[in-house]
Amino acid sequence: MAAVTSFLTLDYVARTLDENVELLEAIVSNDDNLTYGAIVSVYTGPDEAITALTDHGVQELTDMLSEARLTTKAWHQFLDDFVDDPELAARFKAHNPR
Repeated sequence: MAAVTSFLTLDYVARTLDENVELLEAIVSNDDNLTYGAIVSVYTGPDEAITALTDHGVQELTDMLSEARLTTKAWHQFLDDFVDDPELAARFKAHNPR
């Protein structure tokens, strides 16, 4: 496996993929949702950190979202499985999966 040489913040990934950053935060809040090492915390101060992804993590996330959006049923199941906050999941279910 190649050495990781860069990380992408969730804000940047959301802009790049034209995704809602809250959705990405909800997905990566459980580090079991992506391969070990794909999600990293970057500490910006003693009590402050931001979440970032490796290139592999971005690809995994992109693949997950693409597959989930194939049908409305698949999208709703994806949200139930990967978004722990029921109110947030309901908000995303109210919109078409694209």
